[in-house]
Amino acid sequence: MSRRKKRISRKIIRKSRKSNKSRTSNKLHNDFKPNLSPIMVLKMGSFGGTYFRPIYSSVTKKKYSSNSVIKEYPKSWFKGIDIDKMVISEKYDKNVNKYKVKCGSSLDDWEGSGWIKSQDPYGWFQWYCRYYMGRRTDDDERQIKRWMALAGPNGRFRKRLINMIKTKGKNVDDFTISPVISQILQPWGYKLKKKDL
Repeated sequence: MSRRKKRISRKIIRKSRKSNKSRTSNKLHNDFKPNLSPIMVLKMGSFGGTYFRPIYSSVTKKKYSSNSVIKEYPKSWFKGIDIDKMVISEKYDKNVNKYKVKCGSSLDDWEGSGWIKSQDPYGWFQWYCRYYMGRRTDDDERQIKRWMALAGPNGRFRKRLINMIKTKGKNVDDFTISPVISQILQPWGYKLKKKDL
């Protein structure tokens, strides 16, 4: 094969890989279907009220203050919410949560697991808020894959809750069936619906 043909062949292979990656990425974005907006997640009661508390990020080596972090979001997101109690509290309060249970890991755990990237030092929900507002980045695919594994149609927590409801012959609104799993799904933008069963 001549050099010219080899160069053309390599270009075709690169374009094909790029095209396949683009199709995979588009499918991934199309399959990403949370049924709770970030606004709903906050208003329903999540993270024990602490998500946008002041933090020090060991990933970015910076301190973040609550008010400077939340000012990027529309004021309408916080209308009717006690921000100090439900969004920027430094003390976790399970009674803020919709299902009145404590769940989730610490920021240290998230950072230690490699789940936090510098563009979103608060984690997945910060990424989701920004994605919801229209931002697109190189980290989208990773974050959507995390959502799919946890709350997507075959996500471990979504499937587990469905199986528990079916096994016990209950309906989707029976909050006595693993309120912890329901509370875990909520910050990931998902609430089980009847059609899921």
